[in-house]
Amino acid sequence: MASPSTTSPLTFSNAKHSRNSKLITAYAFENPSEGFEKKGLISVMMKDLLKVDRIEHGRVICTLTVTTTVTNGCGTLHGGAVAVAAKMAAFACARTVVSDRELLLGELSTSDLSAADTNVELEIDGCVVRSCRNMTTTFIEFRVKETKKLVYTARAIFFTAPVSNL
Repeated sequence: MASPSTTSPLTFSNAKHSRNSKLITAYAFENPSEGFEKKGLISVMMKDLLKVDRIEHGRVICTLTVTTTVTNGCGTLHGGAVAVAAKMAAFACARTVVSDRELLLGELSTSDLSAADTNVELEIDGCVVRSCRNMTTTFIEFRVKETKKLVYTARAIFFTAPVSNL
């Protein structure tokens, strides 16, 4: 029988995946009970990459820098990172219109039109398309900052939690 290994259970072959595993290990596996109880693990990693440029009523503009932390095996922005960034921008955008009630994410859809390479800055432009009594719809565009080329789009629908009359 083989002796127990003293290395990390996450082993990767190349250096890029090794750095990502160290980051994930630092967040989730250093203290397993603490790491798995955290909510929004990916959101914590994305918070460092998203910078808010402008906030208006019904509109939010952010900048996302694509680093190796959020890239896939092809060296482009990972689809999960697109979804998390879209969710964060859409939620912030909806919050500018509906500030007094709890928002529940009902649907989030993303479309990949092109790929964003490493070390590219993306401009995320989110706006509220429609807001009524129980529903808020937002639309998010991801554009390359230098060329204004549209690379990703997203649409999110938020429902407002009903206010109880107790």
